[in-house]
Formats: sequence, structure tokens, C-alpha cells
Amino acid sequence: MSYGQKTALPAGAEAALGEREQRWVLAVVLVGLMITAIDTTIVVLGLPVIMRDLHSTLADVVWVIMAYLLVLTLLATQVGRLGDMYGRARMYNLGFVIFTIGSVFCGLAQSAGQLIGFRVLQAIGGALITANSGAIIADAIPGPKRGRAFGITGIGWSVGAILGILLGGILITYVNWRSVFFINLPIGIVALALGYRWLPRRRSARREPLDTVGMLLLGLGLSLVLFGLTRMTGTGWTGQIGAAIGGGLVILAAFAAWERRHPSPLVSLQLFSHRVLTASILAAFFQALGGYAVIFLVIMYLQGVRGLSPFSASLLLVPGYLVGGVVGPWAGHLADRYGSRYPATIGLLVQALGIGIYASLTPSSPLWHVALASLVTGVGNGSFYPANNSAVVVNAPPSAYGVANGLLRTFANVGMVSSFAISLLVAALAIPRSAAFAIFLGVAGLEAKLALDFVRGLHAALATAIVLVLVAAVLSLLRGKEARRGLAEPPSRT
Repeated sequence: MSYGQKTALPAGAEAALGEREQRWVLAVVLVGLMITAIDTTIVVLGLPVIMRDLHSTLADVVWVIMAYLLVLTLLATQVGRLGDMYGRARMYNLGFVIFTIGSVFCGLAQSAGQLIGFRVLQAIGGALITANSGAIIADAIPGPKRGRAFGITGIGWSVGAILGILLGGILITYVNWRSVFFINLPIGIVALALGYRWLPRRRSARREPLDTVGMLLLGLGLSLVLFGLTRMTGTGWTGQIGAAIGGGLVILAAFAAWERRHPSPLVSLQLFSHRVLTASILAAFFQALGGYAVIFLVIMYLQGVRGLSPFSASLLLVPGYLVGGVVGPWAGHLADRYGSRYPATIGLLVQALGIGIYASLTPSSPLWHVALASLVTGVGNGSFYPANNSAVVVNAPPSAYGVANGLLRTFANVGMVSSFAISLLVAALAIPRSAAFAIFLGVAGLEAKLALDFVRGLHAALATAIVLVLVAAVLSLLRGKEARRGLAEPPSRT
């Protein structure tokens, strides 16, 4: 029997795949998340070498990361809609093709401008992969098993992040920085072959015209806001930055007004009328806003204050990724049984505790202190992500899985980009911005006085992160009981 005959599903139908097919679908999604996670951590480790080899400025090198995150932010909702319209598996596999081609071109780049441009191409493929992964699981895995499935896919991200740290250190040290991009070529080829073989083809939904005006308004508005936030990190507040952020917010308001009028909107604002969806998406936003930049701040501390190499510094963060991968499936199982509110909220509280441990670091703290904080935050992340992601897809209409998942990723990505800028700005209050960037890139150390000032700035930034994560915890707790069949009552009263 051919692939299409074997796994084709009617639009909006509950998955009818056998256990074996479901396991292969999970495996393909795992590979997709793993390859995007590898690319995130592995590039960070290579930034100093890339800057020297391409004779680029610090601002250019920072945009190697920021351009990737920005494109993911802009496309998350759009490619989720394309998956709903033209088939999630088709868009997912296309993502592998684009991501792999972009990776090869990144490895061949001869200037910072070329590398940034090819990173944009890479991000387009990454957006197609990440925005459709949750919807593919929702199509293929029965409702009672979805929370556990999201927990298992969390392992792919954790393993990918760990491999990115380990492979990055080895390849950059013993080969060259270009090899960190070329490594995606064999992985992408294998993933594409598995995707075409095993991902279920869902019959295309009713074709609806894309909301082109909405795309332009959303893209321009987010671009201006994120441009202003990232530029503020390097130059501080200026009239130009104020105009960019203010103009972006006005355009985003115009986007919201347009979406309410459009018969086939890019982002269905009606999803925000659902209490669980609204709370889950906003919880993801504030969690990313507070938690994403923590790893960068800690790497800055380990490299600048403690004088560790990028590879040695990153190894201290491996325990968090390991324990997060172990906790994820367990948290997903709890979400299936009791709903997402409790495991997600507890995860956020644990993450805030871990950030608090980081915030107690001094210039002479033992390095096991860092590993302990990594473990605690790993438990928190592993508990939050699968439970919260499950709440979004379980409570979204079947015909809008891709839109809901894309909306979740959009808000989370906005939080990630903003977290990077806000945290460095707060930390930079106690240290010159140029020095902060130099420490982050691992190209300078700190003298004793400057180290003390930087640690004070680090504490302020981490305190801000704790507050934002606690806001996410409040939103998570207030999401209410979900419309999920077969939920058991929690073992204790609230």
C-alpha cells in the first residue's frame, strides 16, 4: 500500500493511525525539533570565531542570532495557517528542504551580510517545522495521549540543545565554524526521507485566500518593535528607537483592527475569547520574556567573570537540558490526567526558584552552584512546556490546530527576542554595553571591580526575570479547567 493510501486522513478527523505509525510520527517530529534546537545552541558557541573569521562587527554577529529569531517570530502564525490550508505534513517536509539548503549556504557564506541573509532562509524552514509540529501531533495522536506525546517531543529539544553544546565545542575547536552548519545536511536528508515516508497526509482543508494585508501589517509592526528593542541594547534609548517602537505598536494595533474585519483572518482573534487558550498563550509569552535570556546571562557570567571558555561554560548547563528531557514526558502525562494548569504552574514556580539560585551567584561562587541552578530550571522548563503546549492544541478547534500552535509560537518568539534585549539592558546598567557584549561573545575578561559591577547588574536582570516568570505562573493558574475529556480530579484541593 502506498504512503498516501496508508496514512491519508480526512480534514479534522481524529487520528486513526496504529501504534507503530504513531511512534514514527513522533520520531519525525523529534528529529525536526532536535535539528532546530541544535542550530540554536551551536551557533551561539561559534559567534566569536565567526566574528574574527569574517572580519565583522559585534552588531553584525549579534544579528546572526536575532535575524533567525525575528523571522521565526514573523512567520509562526503564517505558516501555521498554510499547514491548515495545504497540509501540515507537506509544509513540515518543505521546512526540512529549506532549512537544509539554508544551512549549506550558511556554511559557504563569505561575509557577515551573506551569513545573516542565509540565516533568514534557514529560519523560514525552521518556522515551517516548528509551527506545524504541534498540529501534526494533534492530527496523528489520540487526545488522551497528546500530553505525553508533547512531553516526549520535549526530549528532542533537550537532546538537540545538548548536542548543540557538545558538537559545537568539538567542531569549532577541532574543525571550523562552517562545520556547525554543514552538520545539518545529513540530518536534514534523513529527516526528509522519514517525513515523506511516515507523516500522515491530511486532505487539504477548504482553500481560503491568505490575508496579505494582515501579513504586511503584522510583519512590519513586529519588525519595527523588535528592531527597536534589539538596537536599544547596543545604543540605549534614542528618538529613532522610540519612533520605531511607537510606530510598530501603532501598526500592530491597526493589524488587530484589520483582523476583526477580514472574513478569513491570518490570526483568528476569536481564539482569544477562549479563557484557556488566552491564558496559555500569554503564559508562554511571559515565560519566554523572563526565562529565555537567562542562559545568555549565565554564559556571560561564566565567561567574563569566571574566565571559562564557551565550551566549558556551556557544559555546566547540560544538566538542566538532561533533567528537562526526563521530566517532560512525566509532566505531559499529568496534563493528560489532570489538565495542564497544575503541572504548568508548578513548573513555572520551580523555574523561578532556579533563576533565584542563579541570582545568588557571586564572583567566587563554586561552579556546582551553577549546575544546581541548571538542574532546578530544567525541572521547571520540562514541566511547563509540554503541559502548556498540550493545553493549546487540545482546546483549539480541530480546523485551527496550526493557527493556534502558530499563535503560541509567535507570542513565545516575541518574548524570546524581547527577553534578550531587556535582560542585557538591565544588566548593562552596571557595566558599559560594549563590555557586556564582549563578555557575551567570550572575547574579553573582567577585572575585579568591573566583575563586581557586572554581577550586580546580573542580579538586577535575573530579579526582573523572576518577576516575569511569576506573572506567567499567575496566568497559568488562572487559566481554569480545560475542555478535555476524561480528566481526573487533582489529588489535592487548591
